[in-house]
Amino acid sequence: MFSLQTIFGKGDKFYGLLEQSAEAARESAKALHELVTRSDHAPVMAAFASARSREKALAAKISEELVNTFVTALDREDIEALNTALYKIPKSVEKFAERYEIVAGRLHGVDFAQRTLVLTRSTEVVVEMIGELRRGLRIDPVKKLQDRLQTLESEGDRMLLAPYRTLYLESDDAMRAMLAKDLFELIEKAIDRCRDVGNIVYSIVLKNS
Repeated sequence: MFSLQTIFGKGDKFYGLLEQSAEAARESAKALHELVTRSDHAPVMAAFASARSREKALAAKISEELVNTFVTALDREDIEALNTALYKIPKSVEKFAERYEIVAGRLHGVDFAQRTLVLTRSTEVVVEMIGELRRGLRIDPVKKLQDRLQTLESEGDRMLLAPYRTLYLESDDAMRAMLAKDLFELIEKAIDRCRDVGNIVYSIVLKNS
């Protein structure tokens, strides 16, 4: 069975662009974790703006290169699918950050840190999976990374339900409960976006193995 790397070489520009995009997603997740654990939000929001700007530029660059490049190491539809999925991670993170900045004063005592840590770990796995694309589309390491993503997603699902007893049954502040629920679900959506990237990478490897 032929190797795509043998034909196109490891210098294919799309590998580098996708790796940068995955790194921007990881940076946004790390900034989110800092946002919910630090009192000084100004530098964190600057980090969000930087990561989001990079991600938008990279997404546009990948789409542009797909139009201008005749031969690609991966199928065009796979590159576009990864580009779209990666773009959605920092987009979901940005939504959380914007809403959190507005309502943080109403949510004193609500713990978001454990969930943002799961998200950060998920983006770290995404970075590894995207990196595997240029290493030969090997099934075994990608499958192990995919399993790690599934475990992290399951942990996120479990943690999503954990605070609801306190928020809904033991609290008389319905608005506070609804605000927290909205933010918890945004974190969960970002984790799901990481899973989506993993699923695409795994399908690419299976298709080309």
